[in-house]
This record gives sequence, C-alpha cells and structure tokens, in this order.
Amino acid sequence: MGIVLNIENAKRDTASIKELIGLTSDDMGRVNKLILSKAGSDVEMIPEVANHLISSGGKRLRPMLTLAAAQMFGYEGEGHVKLATSVEFMHTATLLHDDVVDESGMRRGKKTARMIWGNQASVLVGDFLLGQAFRLMVEVGSLDALDILSTAASIIAEGEVMQLAAAKNLETTEDEHFAVIKAKTAALFSAAAEVGPVIAGASRPARAALRSYGMNLGLAFQLIDDALDYGGSSQDLGKNVGDDFREGKVTLPVILSYRRGTSGEREFWKQAIENNNADDGALEKAIGLMTRHSAIADTIGRARHFGEIARDALAPLDATPQKAALLDVIDFCISRVT
Repeated sequence: MGIVLNIENAKRDTASIKELIGLTSDDMGRVNKLILSKAGSDVEMIPEVANHLISSGGKRLRPMLTLAAAQMFGYEGEGHVKLATSVEFMHTATLLHDDVVDESGMRRGKKTARMIWGNQASVLVGDFLLGQAFRLMVEVGSLDALDILSTAASIIAEGEVMQLAAAKNLETTEDEHFAVIKAKTAALFSAAAEVGPVIAGASRPARAALRSYGMNLGLAFQLIDDALDYGGSSQDLGKNVGDDFREGKVTLPVILSYRRGTSGEREFWKQAIENNNADDGALEKAIGLMTRHSAIADTIGRARHFGEIARDALAPLDATPQKAALLDVIDFCISRVT
C-alpha cells in the first residue's frame, strides 16, 4: 500500500523561505515521490500511521536544507534526493517517538498517531521509517554521509533520554537545557546541512561551515519553539499552545522565570511543573510571570544570538542563490514570533 502526500499546507505562510522553496522545488518533488514509495508497505498499518504524520502539513525544512546545500556546491547526482528523504524519515520517526514519550495528544492540529493507533504502533512505525532512512543512506554509498546521519540518530536518542532524566526538574540549568536541545533538535539540522557538501565533494572548511550553520540554526529554531509555547499560535507551533507547560517540560522560559522569581513564585512553578497543577489558570499565571521576568523576550534573544552565529558560519563561502536562501531561513525561523 502507498500513502497520500499533502503538501499544500507547506506552501502557506512561507514567504521568507520562498527562495529556498523555489530552488529546491524540482528536487523536493522527487523527494516526495520517494517518500511515497519508501513509506509504503504491505503491512496495512504502516502506511496508515506514516501517512497520518507525513501528510499533516510540515514545511519539510530539513530536507530542503540538504538539497540546497548540495546544490550550493554543484552536485548533480541523485544522492542528495535520497539523503533528503532519509532526513525527513528520521525527523518523522523522531516525532512519532516524541509523542509517545511526551504522551502528547495533538500534533499539527490533529490527534497524534498514538491517540489513534496506540503507543506500540507509533514506536514500531517510527522504527520502520528509521530503517528505510538507513537503507537509503546505504544506497547513496557515501560512508561519510552515513556516518554523519547515523551519528545524528544516536545523538537524537541520547537527547530524548537526557530530557526524560531531567523531566520536571526545575533545577535544570540553562547549559543543561542547551545540551538537550542541541541533541534533540539541532543535531539533525546540522547533519541535514552537512551531508549536502559531503556528497558534492566540497572542502572540509565548507563542510564545517554548513555543519555549524545547521547546528546553530537548529538551536535558534528550538528556542523559538520554546517561546511560542507561551506566546504563539497553534498554527505557528504545530501543536497546542501551552502543551509544554501542561506536559511539565522545563524549557528555557520556565528555567529563566524560576531562577528570577521570588520564593512564592518558585513555589508556584513547583506546583505547576512538579505536581501537575497546570490548568488554564496556571498557564495564564505562568505567562504573566514570564512577562514580568522577561523570560520569553530573553529566550528570543538567545535564539537571535544563535541565528547570528549561523549567519557568520556561512560568511566565508562564495555568494550563490543557495547561500542567500539559507540565510533567509535564519530570518524565517526567528520571525515566527513576530
């Protein structure tokens, strides 16, 4: 059985990455066909679960990074399409697994797969997609690319365990939180950007530039997500506003508010995060405390800082349409909160 791919939602509200979409549109068409092919299975539940998430309107930013980065260095083969598909499958598998670990009920405005098919099916279909991702990497035949993406897969899993170990821990430091999001989110952005120049045979400095760009873009992206959970919209966030709060996640706005608060305010955070007293009234109070202590504004400021590091990483590279499009992505990621 195959799956139905709906990419219309991916075309809305993406003005600031218009150039990236235009440059990669032909290759993304091939990626989408490969997704249809490789996410299909004679086991009926696999394409059903995969389709539920794959067709739900993500912008496919990570595979577009792979395609643009390969184009940037003149790559003309087929490997970048397979690697971009691998990246998307890794991302989709991570979302399926994340929703089980986080016990999430909604994803991109729809019920999560675990709510429809159960935790076991979500985990196993995620594993299937990871397996398909690695098969595609092997087909490309680049040991360097395989090493980069397989290492990222391991780091992502480590990040999940790190987050689980730190769950509801209000003593989590800013550095510890950065370590988690570097593993959980930024590692895949970094790998997605680096494998492009790798298969194009680019120089080591060029590879390092794209690796650094992806890592810092990923950190900025996740920090904006942290901020959006307390001040964005469900459309921007891809899930319900306040989900992190209701799930007891200790993200940067919480860390900053807790550390800067009075003893009474810290007691509120303990009740909300540690004791699950996180109803709508508590969410409203949490946002008020974050505003009082500039926690959301400072989280956005941290994101802008990493965005500038990503921009500087590309500075030494020759000017190309792809470079300009990758720089636009930084602005797009930050602008989701404006």
